[in-house]
Amino acid sequence: MQAEPKPGTLYIVGTPIGNLEDMTFRAVRILQAVDMIAAEDTRHTGKLLQHFQVHTPQISYHEHNRTGRIPEILTYLHYGKAIALVSDAGMPGVSDPGHELITACVAAGIDVVPIPGATAVITALSVSGLATSKFVFDGFLPAKRQHRREYLETLLMETRTLVFYESPHRLRETLEDLGEILGGSRTIVMGRELTKLYEEIWRGDIKEAIAYYQEKDPQGEYTLVVGGASPSQPEITEAQLRAELLEIIKQGVSRSQASRQLAQETSISRRYLYQLALSIDQESVFETGNMRMDIIDKLRTDQE
Repeated sequence: MQAEPKPGTLYIVGTPIGNLEDMTFRAVRILQAVDMIAAEDTRHTGKLLQHFQVHTPQISYHEHNRTGRIPEILTYLHYGKAIALVSDAGMPGVSDPGHELITACVAAGIDVVPIPGATAVITALSVSGLATSKFVFDGFLPAKRQHRREYLETLLMETRTLVFYESPHRLRETLEDLGEILGGSRTIVMGRELTKLYEEIWRGDIKEAIAYYQEKDPQGEYTLVVGGASPSQPEITEAQLRAELLEIIKQGVSRSQASRQLAQETSISRRYLYQLALSIDQESVFETGNMRMDIIDKLRTDQE
């Protein structure tokens, strides 16, 4: 193995996600030996460097200055400087702007070397008790509720374990959306403040998680691990669901009731099915095409 650090190389250095004892010997050695450290928050990283007696100079690299900073870092690398990239916690490039710098280095023919460390996603998965051979990591879900719901609907039939990051101020809303879209019976494991003093690992189903956080204020950063859709059920395509809804509606049932009925039969979100039901055109239900389906739906709903 060649001596490290090598000139003109970008080192992707993992740092602790909470407990400083999780810092590796190799990470400390690289940070001490490189010419420069590109840090997401130089003040935060400064405390880490001080703890491990690292005196290497820092420059900031974050979401708001990456456009101008990438050419600067590339220039240093082209002239033989060895640079370490660190984030506030965990592995750079995982759910942070580090991936753009890495992409630029790869395109420029610059060596990129990983110095592995902890990540919240793998830490949470390892203790979840859920299937880990295949999983989907989606970082932070969309902040706007409508966009978040729409995105969750695309994961409805996903059989792999799902992993998300979430902030405390959005946790309750996100749990409600998970329950409504994916179903309240899905298993969920919530890792809070992982590896830190007040670490908590909560286990249950989504409806229990919603009830738990109605009584307790969310605090700290969360990693959510959610069980995938049951593989024992054959995957149902959207076209098949539309066809099922259409057959029910043709029996004289409102779209709302048809969605509720199919949701009970399939364990698929009623809201998702209702949106599909709304997309079924009137001519599909009445071949003559001369009836107002919105009025018929209203009349049927009034009768229920």
